Amino acid sequence: MKPGFSSIALRDLDRVYDEVFTASRSYEITEQYIDDLLKTIEDKVDFPLSASPLYYEDLFTGYYYVRFKAYISFYHVVQDQIFVDRILFTASDYLKILFGKD
Repeated sequence: MKPGFSSIALRDLDRVYDEVFTASRSYEITEQYIDDLLKTIEDKVDFPLSASPLYYEDLFTGYYYVRFKAYISFYHVVQDQIFVDRILFTASDYLKILFGKD
């Protein structure tokens, strides 16, 4: 089974592609990076709860996350199916982006 992606996560993936291509100036490197990032997410499909759970103020947010190099992918699980909500730069204020929190 493949993970599902929100429309925002797909835009995030396009942004990652653009950022990696801008840095590398290589389609081959960029496509390998994207493939590896997607593989990191897909590796959680069989055991979706094995990723790191995201807590905010000591409460589970419903999100799990996996890191791949400079990015973090956030997903939630519905009936053992992974749905990727966002793919964000690791240095971003991801709590604010995800929840509008400071």
